[in-house]
Amino acid sequence: MARTKEFDPDAALQSALELFWRRGYEATSMTDLVEHLGVGRASIYATFGNKHELYLKALDRYQQARNPQLLRELSQPGPALPAVRAVVRRFATEAMTEGRRLSGCFVTNTAAELAPHDTAAARRVEHNWDHIETLLHSALVRAQAQGELPADRNPLTLARMLLVLMQGLRVVGKASADPARVQDAAEQALTLLD
Repeated sequence: MARTKEFDPDAALQSALELFWRRGYEATSMTDLVEHLGVGRASIYATFGNKHELYLKALDRYQQARNPQLLRELSQPGPALPAVRAVVRRFATEAMTEGRRLSGCFVTNTAAELAPHDTAAARRVEHNWDHIETLLHSALVRAQAQGELPADRNPLTLARMLLVLMQGLRVVGKASADPARVQDAAEQALTLLD
């Protein structure tokens, strides 16, 4: 007869996500995971695979939790440009919010730490960025069609610029205690939408 798991895999995955997000991949050992999750090493391996597989599952979970919010914000009916501005400003605010500032964005952290040499992590980062870019692009196309965005602006290049800006805000916010640096950059970028 199969033995019942003695822990909640969903709660353990959330706990692993939080530890990886706070410390990064390399700085988190299997011993750290065992202690933080309160789950035996064999149970972690049996449920999630090795440390790398667990990290990727945590990254997937992070993205699944964050992406619907962005979709809701950028696809609401009515004027699209205020929603785009609100998203950029939210990213800037979150980048400087004390609890989020030091941990940064899990996807951005993964891009910096793992993506240059880890194809599985790089694919997930690219997928996330493609998703954000597509949402921004769609909102900007809608804004242009509704007369909110000047006809001479390219919605795709603006979406790409905003994506890069938003990721940069997360990096700078993590390393800098000066909120004006992040806020000023976000506001200056938003002038390109006028």
